[in-house]
Amino acid sequence: MTAPPLPREVSRAFGALPAPIGKRLLQVRELIFATAAAHHDVGKLTETLKWGEPAYLTDETGSGSTIRLGRLKDSEHAAILFNCKTTLVDTFRGRFPDEFEYRQTRALLLPLSGALPKQELTVCLSLALTYHLDRRVRKAR
Repeated sequence: MTAPPLPREVSRAFGALPAPIGKRLLQVRELIFATAAAHHDVGKLTETLKWGEPAYLTDETGSGSTIRLGRLKDSEHAAILFNCKTTLVDTFRGRFPDEFEYRQTRALLLPLSGALPKQELTVCLSLALTYHLDRRVRKAR
């Protein structure tokens, strides 16, 4: 599956980023939609802006935690941002300690050059897109 056309306001947000960051995050956007499509429990994603940044929500099913794409002020990397009240970034850090750079419990940073680590990133995105499903299963036990 390829990602749907960019909504106008989201396209503007990508365009406002420095070109190398915007290009890298558009690659991540494609991966978000492909990952969501591979999980029937995720449903149709909502693509919108949160805090002026492209954001991906599982409104249809409530299966996941919001994923935002942007940058951090103190970094030249592309950033994938997650709700800091989740355990997602700690989980990513445990699984892929050397693959990514992290910021506290809120961000996974990607270098702007080189191949996108798609396999590892797909695991991280999958965990975010199904975060609430996983929690519901744990609570039911």
